Amino acid sequence: MLSGATRERLAADLARAEHSAIAMAPLTSGHPEMDVVDAYEIQLINIRQRLAAGARVVGHKVGLSSKAMQAMMGVDEPDYGHLLEDMLVREDEPVPAGRYLYPRVEVEVAFILAEDLPGAECTVEDVLAATAAVAPAIELIDSRIVDWSIGLCDTIADNASSAGYVLGEQRVAPADIDIAGVDAVLTRNGETVAQGRSDAVLGDPAIAVAWLARKVADFGVRLRAGDIVLPGSCTRAIDARPGDEFVAHFGGLGTVGLTFE
Repeated sequence: MLSGATRERLAADLARAEHSAIAMAPLTSGHPEMDVVDAYEIQLINIRQRLAAGARVVGHKVGLSSKAMQAMMGVDEPDYGHLLEDMLVREDEPVPAGRYLYPRVEVEVAFILAEDLPGAECTVEDVLAATAAVAPAIELIDSRIVDWSIGLCDTIADNASSAGYVLGEQRVAPADIDIAGVDAVLTRNGETVAQGRSDAVLGDPAIAVAWLARKVADFGVRLRAGDIVLPGSCTRAIDARPGDEFVAHFGGLGTVGLTFE
């Protein structure tokens, strides 16, 4: 386990890499003793600093929610990061690609909560009962680590590699859609680049949301009414380049777009 001073220093290194758009070496390369608790504490240091500067938490994201990604990272559960209000991007406003280091996009079924979720005992049934609607979403992910050369603790410390998100306009009540059976297609500049289905996320995205509610309870956090939850990607992540125009098409859930300049 790392000392408090080391955690603070590594958090500052990550914040500097994000603000300067200059990538850093993996945290774990210099600190192989780092564990998951260290990584979440480093993430929280930077989140608290952003909150102190006026940012606001509007939800959470789940990462590593597919079995393939867990196997690649050598873990048996997902990870999570925070969604802040200033991370929201809009469909009608191109995003400067140069703001990021290695931007990629992921296709997700977003949950918008109408009620607080229970913590340690949260179930899928609780998630569905508390969800006002699901919505089409794209998460913009990025790594402040050189060339995405990340281990589990690197991505956790780096806010689960989250950088932004955009929600489409459509809202569908959970009772009106098979959340585990949503087909998703991602196009880049009109060409299909990824396809998948929502059950790629732990078999059902609602399972990922319930896991998240239980997990954050360990850190004294609750998922609250109004929160946005991104449960994980239906497809593989796709690199984003200047000039790229992405559109994600969801069966029964509409579309959402994200453009880079």
